[in-house]
Amino acid sequence: MFALPDIILVPVFGHLVLIFFLFVMVSIKRMTAVAQGELQTDDLAYKSNEPEASRRWVNNLNNQFEVPVLFYALIALLYATGSVNWFYVSFAFLFLFGRMIHTFVQVSADNVGLRGKVFTINFLALVCMWLMFFFDRWFS
Repeated sequence: MFALPDIILVPVFGHLVLIFFLFVMVSIKRMTAVAQGELQTDDLAYKSNEPEASRRWVNNLNNQFEVPVLFYALIALLYATGSVNWFYVSFAFLFLFGRMIHTFVQVSADNVGLRGKVFTINFLALVCMWLMFFFDRWFS
């Protein structure tokens, strides 16, 4: 079976799968817009020319390289220092599920209020993980 430190890599892999899925969806949405004559490929050189069909997908893909960078940094630190425990594993899964729900909300509607509430799930999970990491370093 998996050792505890390796289990924390599952949410990392899950997030990578989400990112790859988003890249595929953006490509499909853009190719469809080009095929339907709604977009010229040269139009993609400018962010403001993003077709409506792919706008939400592109925005969500971009979001995956903002706060999640802090998640990857922490996971690397936890893994490298042998500090992985069930608290971190649980919150890493909470972070992943929050990102997945956030993606669903963002690509399906322009409900910014709901998106903000869902974002709070993964954001607070990450904050708790970082606080615990610092607490463990300072007081142990």
